[in-house]
Parts: sequence; C-alpha cells; structure tokens
Amino acid sequence: METFSKDETLSMRRKFIGESVKLFYSDDPVKIVRARGQYLYDENGQRYLDCISNVHHVGHCHPDVTQAATAQMELLNTNTRFLHDNIISYANRLSATLPDKLRVFYFVNSGSEANDLALRLAQQYTKHEDVIVLDHAYHGHLKSLIDISPYKFRKLSGQKDWVHVAPLPDIYRGLYREDHPNPGEAYADTIKDVIDDVHSKGRKISAFFCESLPSVGGQIILPQGYLTKASEYVRSAGGVLVVDEVQTGFGRVGSHFWAFQMQGEACCPDIVTMGKPMGNGHPLACVATTEEIARAFTANGVEYFNTFGGNPVSCAIGLAVLNVIEQEDMRGNAIRVGAHLKDLLTKLRAKHQIVGDVRGVGLFLGLELVTDRKLRTPATDVASMVVRRLKEERIFVSTDGPFESVIKFKPPMCFSKEDAELVVEKIDRILTVITP
Repeated sequence: METFSKDETLSMRRKFIGESVKLFYSDDPVKIVRARGQYLYDENGQRYLDCISNVHHVGHCHPDVTQAATAQMELLNTNTRFLHDNIISYANRLSATLPDKLRVFYFVNSGSEANDLALRLAQQYTKHEDVIVLDHAYHGHLKSLIDISPYKFRKLSGQKDWVHVAPLPDIYRGLYREDHPNPGEAYADTIKDVIDDVHSKGRKISAFFCESLPSVGGQIILPQGYLTKASEYVRSAGGVLVVDEVQTGFGRVGSHFWAFQMQGEACCPDIVTMGKPMGNGHPLACVATTEEIARAFTANGVEYFNTFGGNPVSCAIGLAVLNVIEQEDMRGNAIRVGAHLKDLLTKLRAKHQIVGDVRGVGLFLGLELVTDRKLRTPATDVASMVVRRLKEERIFVSTDGPFESVIKFKPPMCFSKEDAELVVEKIDRILTVITP
C-alpha cells in the first residue's frame, strides 16, 4: 500500500474527500498510523493518549478482537440468509444483559441504521408518526434521524411538525437544577406537557427517543426516576420508549451494562439501540425489542433484509468484545478509574473558578467550564483552548454541550489511573496559565 507524507495525505484528502467530512484539529490535523490500547501513534512515532475514542471500547487493536476477526474472515463471511451459529450465539449473549422482554434482535451496521430501524418499528407498532425527543439530542446522520435530532435540524431544515422537543434534563443549567427537590419527576412532567400539547393538535405519539446519557447535550446524567416516569406518560399515550445506548452501552458506566439500568429496575425500554462500542471499531450495531413489536413489524408484509448486518465476521468480533469486557473486568475498571478521574476533576473545581461543574459516571465524564459560576456563563473559548493545548501535550480530548463548553471524557475502557492523573495534571497546568 502506498504511503505519503502528512502534507501529501492532507492535500489528497482535500482533493478526494468531501469538505463537510471534518477532521479533528482542522487547523493542524494529526496523521495517525497505528494504535494499541488507549494510545494512538502518528507517522513520527509520537504517542498520544486517547480520551475520546469510545468506539474502540476495549482498546485499539485488541489482540483478541483482531484474532477473532481474522480467523472468521479466513473461514466464511456471508449474509444472514444462510444459517450460521455466530449470529445466534451473539444474540443469546446480548439477551442475557438485557431485561427479559427485550429478546428480539435486528443486527445492522451503525448506530444511525439502528435508530432509523427503531423509528420504523415504533411507527409501525403504534400506527402513529409523532416522536418526542430531547433538546440538543443527536441520533444519527440519516435524513430520518436528522429530523429527530435538534442538534442537527436546528442548523438545517428546521423542525418537522411530527417532531416534538422536550427540555434536556440538565440539572446544572436546565429548567430544574440541583437544588430542586425532585428534578426527575419535574423533568418527566415536561414530557406529559408535550404529550398534552400533541393531543390538543389532534395528533398521537409513536415514541419517545431518549439517549440514556445525553452526550452531545453535554455529558448529561439523567436525574433519578426520570425515564421511568416519562415512559409511563408515553405508554399511557399509546407510544413506546426508545432508549439510545449507541454512546453509552456495554458497561461504560461501570455499575451496569446499560446506562438506562441506572434508572432502576422499573425502567424497561420497549426498544434499545446500540452501536459504536459493539465492534470495537468494526461496523456493528443492533436493535433489541419485544416480540410484540417485532410481530407488528413483520405484519406489514415487507421483508426486512440487511446485507451485512449480523454477518459471521461482525458477530465473531462482537462475541470477542463481550469476552474481553468480562475477562478483563472492564466494568470494574470503569468504576475504579472513573471514580478516580472524577475525584481529580472535582479537586480542579476547588482550585479553578472557571470549572463550573464536574459530572458523569464510570468512564463517561464531563468538565464544564464557565466564566461566571453564579451565572453559569459558558466558557466556550477557554474550553476550545484547553483542547488545543492538550493536543500539544499529546492528549486528545474534545468538547460537547449546547455551547461547546464541556470537555468530555469517553476513553477506551482500558484507561488507567495513571492516564487519569496525567490528563488532570496537564489540565491543571493549562488552567493555571490561561486563567486568573
């Protein structure tokens, strides 16, 4: 395979790749040529600590995963119209991690495909079209998902009349904050308000789409009881609860395999979508749903067929990922390292006035910067500067949130306490220099 200098690679990319396909650090992009674990290496052999690649869930190029892929690729890779054991074995393993009623699986290739299929399932089952979503939500890049992603549609074609936006349950800068006696119930009541408004217009709800932990919204942790109460309102209105675990599934929160499980046993979605971490970088995603919803989907008389979804190689990779999560106690690591990182970030807040909030769970954390703690004014420019300075220290992070003022941490699950200490030490030094 040909190799090029960094400048040649960049020049050819600009020639052949669509301009809207953005690069990290667009002013001075990094050329990455290999990776292992939580580390990335550029063309000069410089090592970078990766704090953002939640796709490479069990670590870049994990040998067990690459071996499983290679072995199956050498044996067979075909579509799911032939019987094969891998897809059944994988579905069986996934079902053991989910509530009993979620026992029907549709394998696809990306989180976007999964959420598009979930939308079809919900609308077919309920015979309704309208969808409730959270403000600042992002569910994928297909047109159907741009339509239900305020993060995108506010910049593009605008809001469709069948899409209804509920407030983001953000207890730091939302309608109901940390001093509210029951923010979970208060935010759930906003879902009821949306439903009442929809009904007043003579329309009916098909689904409430909700990320278990809104990521683009700013690494938000849903207040306790929110999803359970909101789902009661949605089901009473004839709709279903679709939980988007594309960013947060497979043990990232540590305490549970799925982030929605943090809401308690009473919280049981009707549809769960999953993607990014499933294949550790290989395109693999899935929709899990109930037998009742699956039967309604079959009853429409249109066959569902996905050429690559659930192929033997993808499922072999998925099985290997599950094995590594278990064998290397990656959920336990997320608990231990995540708690250590959160504690270190909280100490930063005590030292630097610009740190407004530290939030998150497991290896899903956010550090929100503000220019005024009382007013909670987002420090967007400072957050961007911290990202650039950390790159100079060979650490990759990025920002999210409505104002791009939240530095987010979603590293590979093999992230260590030493990695956490290095990141926070560098942030501390940067904030000491650039802020009063």
